[in-house]
Amino acid sequence: MRVWVSAVLAAVVVTGPGRPAHADDEVDIAPVTGGVSIGMTHEFPGSASDGSPEESDVFPAADVLVVDAGADLEKDFCVGVNWTTGCVPEPEVEPEVEVTPGRVARAFQRLPLPAAELVVQPPKGRTLVNFETNFYTERGEFTRTVRLLGRRVELRIWPASFGWRFGDGQSQRSTSPGAAYPDLEITHRYLQEGRVSPSVDTTYAAQFRVGGGPWRDVAGTVTIAGSPQSLRVVEARPVLVGG
Repeated sequence: MRVWVSAVLAAVVVTGPGRPAHADDEVDIAPVTGGVSIGMTHEFPGSASDGSPEESDVFPAADVLVVDAGADLEKDFCVGVNWTTGCVPEPEVEPEVEVTPGRVARAFQRLPLPAAELVVQPPKGRTLVNFETNFYTERGEFTRTVRLLGRRVELRIWPASFGWRFGDGQSQRSTSPGAAYPDLEITHRYLQEGRVSPSVDTTYAAQFRVGGGPWRDVAGTVTIAGSPQSLRVVEARPVLVGG
């Protein structure tokens, strides 16, 4: 039997050199053992020997393709046609790689997280021996967004704990960021005069979600060291003043 088919089907046929498949190719389909035989002819514009134009010259297909009777020609052989090279195969789709908690944890470890700024009271870099010197910071929760494997990942990050270093060999840990005077939460008494360099380290924890999904805990924490502050500890001396 002889039928006319679309360009996609015509492209399945293997034609001779220099004759790419065309939407108007004529295709012969005949039953054979184990499937069907598909042959194709292509019409090219030509001219008669006397120079007068002819409608066409008919060139038979160079090859015949035997296709299993149950084959889906468009799916199994071709999804489109390039008129220079013939059939264009369907591109392979790579399976989507999952954004795992482990990948997120490693990304969290590499984030440039901010150091907490230490505030000391009394201000101006001076305090007294045996005085309740007050320390606090104002670092709170914040968010970051990263892209992993082409997916948008949101991170909700907060300071889980603080490591206070008072500069005289003493230290303290807390979950509180301290508070400004008069709400004294993190204080320290220096026992002698001198210069010290107190600082606060911040340990961050986080949760993540992918593409607006549910929040999940990030494994592990990240500790960021704070910059030391210059503090001078002086002895209080009584001064007699006139009344």
